[in-house]
Amino acid sequence: MDIRKVKKLIELLEESGISELEISEGEESVRISRHPRLAMQAPMVAAAPMAAAAAAPATPATAAGEHKPKKDESTVTSPMVGTYYSAPAPGAKSFVEIGMDIKVGQILCIIEAMKMMNQIESDKTGRVTAILAKNGEPVEFGQPLFIIE
Repeated sequence: MDIRKVKKLIELLEESGISELEISEGEESVRISRHPRLAMQAPMVAAAPMAAAAAAPATPATAAGEHKPKKDESTVTSPMVGTYYSAPAPGAKSFVEIGMDIKVGQILCIIEAMKMMNQIESDKTGRVTAILAKNGEPVEFGQPLFIIE
């Protein structure tokens, strides 16, 4: 991984309220944390639940905390840290709405990360029963975005 990219990631971490960032490109990956002692002491398996627990207070009240997924529901989570957009452009129609039937590969939203627009696609066929993120709001890695039944 290019050292300039790593330096840019460090700058982004310092400018934001994020406490930890992990990026993977092919077989290379880098993890940057504001709390290096905690990251060194905690095993890798425990790091993901700790990040999810830390992100929980930042999520809206209508997010996964209030919603108990049923057996036939699946949760689409954010694959990265960034800004959530429900439509391709301001004022445009949303990619999906509650009650809409979706197919595998259908675009659900866009997450902007490092000035790149990343289309998030559905990996399941079903019906959108909940949209847990708000347009223009920041999202964390692993934060629930949609509930699909």
